[in-house]
Amino acid sequence: MIKKFLTGILTAAIIFSANITFAAYVDVPEDIYKWVQSTPRGNYFFNTQQINYRVKSDGTINLNMLNVPTICTYDNIQIDDVVQKRRWKMQSLDGYDILAGRADYLTFDLKNETVQIVRRVDIDDTLTELDEDVSGQPIKLSDIAKTDVSCKFYREILKWAREHNDELIKRSKGRLSDADSKLDAKNFPIYKITLPGEDPKPEIVEPVTIDKTQEKLDAKKPKHRFIDKHKHKEVTQ
Repeated sequence: MIKKFLTGILTAAIIFSANITFAAYVDVPEDIYKWVQSTPRGNYFFNTQQINYRVKSDGTINLNMLNVPTICTYDNIQIDDVVQKRRWKMQSLDGYDILAGRADYLTFDLKNETVQIVRRVDIDDTLTELDEDVSGQPIKLSDIAKTDVSCKFYREILKWAREHNDELIKRSKGRLSDADSKLDAKNFPIYKITLPGEDPKPEIVEPVTIDKTQEKLDAKKPKHRFIDKHKHKEVTQ
């Protein structure tokens, strides 16, 4: 009976130990990815060599749409959480024994000030893609709380894009439209967008000029006097 009891304990230990996932080491190329921040659950990077503007069908660059590949590497707790959720949903676990993080492909709409995770992909420790999710919807940047991890991440990406805008235009494999080529740099959408976590810029209200010409002319008109027959009083007009 004691033998059966010990056998049961050993079997249970094997079962539970099989659910423990250890963080995998991921060699993120520093010459390609820029590190932004680390949290207890992950490390956030964006690709500085593939960030670019979308190109329209006519070959002109769409300065309103900015595409940004990103990577987030997980710690062992986050890895285990992802694996357990997939197991609970009865999703495939092929390759998830070396899960390392995720790759998010972002699109910033600079005109409407939104961001969308166009494609989210789980990646292993060789940066090979596993499963993907394409259900992301546009989110207003102003709706992202300042305490949200993504707030700082998105802000730093857009700040970097501002500093390297000329480079982004050159690498976007398109040409500027005639209208955009005549714009001052300060009027490009990347410089006008309100960054996440920042207060909106106050609107500049042009002073209203009041034309007092008619008022001055009325003041110069001679005043006429007449008698109000009903009240028998002299009235000035």
